[in-house]
Amino acid sequence: MHSYHRIRLLPSLILQTLTAVFLCLLAPLPLSAQETTDTATALAKKLEQVPAYWNEKVEFFTQEEYEGTLQYWADTYPEFCDLERRGVTNDGYRLFMLKVTDEKTSDEDKQVCLITALHGGPERTGTTSVLKLTEWLLGDSEEAKQTRERQIVLIMPVMHPRGLFVSDRFQNQASIDPYTGGSIKNWDFNTMTYLARDDAPEVAAFLDVVDEYQPEVVADVHGIGLQEIPDDQLGDRKMSQGMTMFEVTGSAYSNFALRPWDWRITERLNAAGEKGGYGYDRFEADAQRLFHGDQMAGIADKTWSGRANFYTAQYAYAKYHSLVLAFEVGWEESGLLRLKELLRIGNESWQGEPNTGYPVDRVKNFIGHFVVAYGDTASARRKSRVELWNRQKEFSQGVLYPQTIGRDSYFIGAAPRTREIFKEGKLESYLENLTPFKEVQSETLKVYVEAGPELKLATIIGAETKQEEWKPIEGGMSLRFRLPYQDPKLIDVRLNGHELEESRTDGYQAWRANGFTQVQINIPPEKTQSMEVMLGTVAYDSQQPRPQGWDPPASVRQKPAAE
Repeated sequence: MHSYHRIRLLPSLILQTLTAVFLCLLAPLPLSAQETTDTATALAKKLEQVPAYWNEKVEFFTQEEYEGTLQYWADTYPEFCDLERRGVTNDGYRLFMLKVTDEKTSDEDKQVCLITALHGGPERTGTTSVLKLTEWLLGDSEEAKQTRERQIVLIMPVMHPRGLFVSDRFQNQASIDPYTGGSIKNWDFNTMTYLARDDAPEVAAFLDVVDEYQPEVVADVHGIGLQEIPDDQLGDRKMSQGMTMFEVTGSAYSNFALRPWDWRITERLNAAGEKGGYGYDRFEADAQRLFHGDQMAGIADKTWSGRANFYTAQYAYAKYHSLVLAFEVGWEESGLLRLKELLRIGNESWQGEPNTGYPVDRVKNFIGHFVVAYGDTASARRKSRVELWNRQKEFSQGVLYPQTIGRDSYFIGAAPRTREIFKEGKLESYLENLTPFKEVQSETLKVYVEAGPELKLATIIGAETKQEEWKPIEGGMSLRFRLPYQDPKLIDVRLNGHELEESRTDGYQAWRANGFTQVQINIPPEKTQSMEVMLGTVAYDSQQPRPQGWDPPASVRQKPAAE
């Protein structure tokens, strides 16, 4: 090496040497044997301050005590508690359901809430939380009484008896977990049928209850096992009491599709638990991660670990548009607080909805417009919701576009032959093609359309079906509009060109909610049974000027354009 190279490298070598010496001085020196013993002794004394909850035993109830309690409740509260056997497992364990509702009150306007513990089963605090809720619901509080008067609460606390009382395992004799249903291969989505009923009576019992009651909400409660760990795994230590977990509301880590569609429900339940001193993990929000999708496989390590799966409880959503929630419960009081809050939602009107009950009635959407279940009672809306939900893929939808202040429209084509009409984007052709439909006042509708500046009909076309096999809508339908003003003056509301009056059952209703003026056209069954199209129009004065646009600074406008 040339001498000038050595001169240039010398300062660098000195710096590296000094840095190494400095780091050695900072590093802790190895402890002597005595110091090691003293440190361990000090740590042990500190750890003595941690209460050894894990040394306390949990008194598990037996199968006989469980079944005896259910019978005791049914015998003690016959006026609002019925006990039903809903099935038998392949190894002979009976599956029970409690139906809790005030028998003196008509069921016509009651919500239906199904509460299960599909992992109860090995996750014991799920089952015990449901039992704690049952005790509260059978009690004398005014809120419990109100819930019994306004809802039918179906309770299935133990869905896997062998797992709870014998095996402490999630799978049944056929290696099927009632919570997941075993495999996606066990489902036929064309007929919405579970193919493994014979191997999983636990799942079949749940599905039969869902089919019978078509509930507004299904809440499935999970938790901690609290099992005693075998000696061969822990030596001379055993654990039951003192286990903990992160609690979650509304969904599952493995399945982000298993959740309410409205995050405000989840947050309301969390708030109720937080008020009682409990905290909850919020999945992807706390992890600060986006959801995964097919096109994001290249960054899968940077996305949320859960995936969209199909589990047993989602059958209720797929078939009946039920609101589905999952809970993880570490402490029964936490589960009780959240479940009571869920039942409160069913006793109230949600976020400005016109009816009392759970928010499940919107079954189809298009650009801020909604097809909504029809009915003046809970049972009528349930019947309508299920019909519309299972037929909504047939509906073609359209709005006059671009949307303009002072005007709103929402057009539904229910019959197959309307598909061709909705394919046509030109307004003139669309109006001409509506002439054969006797329920439409074509000339009146033409006046409305031609009075506005819209350029075309924006549409989504329904699924192709045969006209000769089509049946009219039996249970009625409502069309929901949302006007972006707080106090507009409604000038004209029409259906198929016919002017409407205010009515909850045959006409329109309007109310404020969530920053909008909501307008809903209610079409009774006697009308939908003779309609192939439902064309709603609204004309209004916003009564609130909102200038649009932006002006650059005056000095910029006065300045000559740059060359």
